[in-house]
Amino acid sequence: MERFGVKSAPSRNRSKTALYVTPQDRVTEFGSELHEDGGKLFCTSCNVVLNHVRKSAINDHLKSKTHTKRKAEFEEQNVRKKQRTLTASLQCNSTAQTEKTNVIQDFVKMCLEANIPLEKADHPSVRAFLSRYVKNGSSIPKSDQLRKAYLPDGYENENQLINTEDR
Repeated sequence: MERFGVKSAPSRNRSKTALYVTPQDRVTEFGSELHEDGGKLFCTSCNVVLNHVRKSAINDHLKSKTHTKRKAEFEEQNVRKKQRTLTASLQCNSTAQTEKTNVIQDFVKMCLEANIPLEKADHPSVRAFLSRYVKNGSSIPKSDQLRKAYLPDGYENENQLINTEDR
């Protein structure tokens, strides 16, 4: 065909996917049935990931028997549990995690100020005392991890305190 100067009709095999639709756009479109977390679209009732690009996939899921069954169970329970992505879960700092790091940092600071070697934290009687009488005391790591992870922080904090006192 090209040899005779006749061009073929343009191809109509374009994809019918919405290229610029975000999961948040679908949440606003469908309301409380869906939620977005970490760039993924979740069905709130079923806790499954949906393809946010194709609206037909969302409509098919919302019309399915499993969705209607799970939605009825979900509304009956009256508990709103939303599935989260792993990265969102790991980024969330709970009060227990921050309290644990505070206990460890205070323990290292106490050892430094009292000239107690960090190796003493490995002694079985010290471990038993910490786990019995100190809240989160059993979470204090062994001396090698204290030296690697928490001693540099304590050193920098003390240097900043000394520098501010000298001024």
